[in-house]
Amino acid sequence: MRRRTSRASRSRRSLTDIRAVAVLAAAGLLLTGCTAAGTAGDSGAGGSGKSDDATVKVGLVYSRTGLLADYGKQYRDGFMAGLDYATKGTGKVAGHRIEATEQDDAGDPGKAVSAAKNLIGKGYKVLAGTTDSGVALQMAPLAAQNKVLYVSGPAATDAVTGVNDYTFRSGRQSYQDILTAGAMLGDAGGKKVTVLAQDSTFGQANVAAVKAVLGAKGAKVGSVLAPPSATDLTPFARQVKAGGPDLVFVAWAGSTAPALWTALDQQGVLGAGKVVTGLAGTASYPVFGAAGAKVSFLAHYFPGAGGGNAVEKAMLESVTKAGGTPDLFTPDGFAAAQMIVHAVAEGSATDPDAMVKALEGWTFDGAKGKQQVRAEDHALLQPMFVARLSGKGAALKPELLDTEAMDTVAPPAKPSAG
Repeated sequence: MRRRTSRASRSRRSLTDIRAVAVLAAAGLLLTGCTAAGTAGDSGAGGSGKSDDATVKVGLVYSRTGLLADYGKQYRDGFMAGLDYATKGTGKVAGHRIEATEQDDAGDPGKAVSAAKNLIGKGYKVLAGTTDSGVALQMAPLAAQNKVLYVSGPAATDAVTGVNDYTFRSGRQSYQDILTAGAMLGDAGGKKVTVLAQDSTFGQANVAAVKAVLGAKGAKVGSVLAPPSATDLTPFARQVKAGGPDLVFVAWAGSTAPALWTALDQQGVLGAGKVVTGLAGTASYPVFGAAGAKVSFLAHYFPGAGGGNAVEKAMLESVTKAGGTPDLFTPDGFAAAQMIVHAVAEGSATDPDAMVKALEGWTFDGAKGKQQVRAEDHALLQPMFVARLSGKGAALKPELLDTEAMDTVAPPAKPSAG
């Protein structure tokens, strides 16, 4: 597949040579340990799709069950709302009906790859979803091997960006989190920073990102990694406290978050230094209680963070009307649907190469605000937010303090590996 046909794209590529740095090499090396995804069989289903009313079948592979099921539901609800919005309620674009088939990966890469192979074998040209970073790293090579469009969702590992020509993302990546945290921390020179995370693809990527960003600014970065299955997190909180860090960056996902924050509070970590973390879903707010005032939050999204722009209002109304609750990863699904509809409208209903070209460099209004699919590596540039929790008990809610523009928190460009 040939890329960078426009002068603008060639110009961006030359800038990449200047800006590219060896950021997140550790996260990128995670691909080395992945088992081969394999090439799915091609049954020829879907045909040539030359008729105007050909259906575009989208395989929605996400965590409907498992540890990240709550995040998966947010993504799924957002996707359906985004599809309705982008097609103006018709479910069609350019005469083509968009049909989504949902598949549960339960957070298991093997199940995800099996489901994806089955869909590809039936003629599906578009895959979307992926709540878990480990799953995304298996889905991406599968998409390239079979030349199908793949739009990853909440999976935050930076290794997905630039991994190949056919892979895009509809959510943020870890580097954007770290840049937002860096904006809050100010001068990190000489300070000791500890990253507290799970020993997973997501956690390791966050450690690498903090080292790349704050380490480059003179901070001494270490880490405390807990097994994803761990439920007693007190020992890890004690380990953080014993290290005496000036800054603690917490990167955590899943249902054990309440236990983590309880342990950190009980062990005095929250009062010993500055603690920065990402703002999780609404269900996590009560966990902080009075301790929430001791934590600085970088926020991917929370309802209202977009400032009530027209797209955000449409998303919130649509999800609520359908019986869902807008939350952290709702915009990821919404943006994925916008991207797929655009890829079909401006590219093709059957040719993934044309879909890819249509998406590269596309700037659009999303629920979070202005967003852009960067052409050279398919990073999704987007605004990020700084917040604090206010209120008491179950009434705790995020308060927007600042918005970091998409260019301010843009990760270094990483050209596609092919």
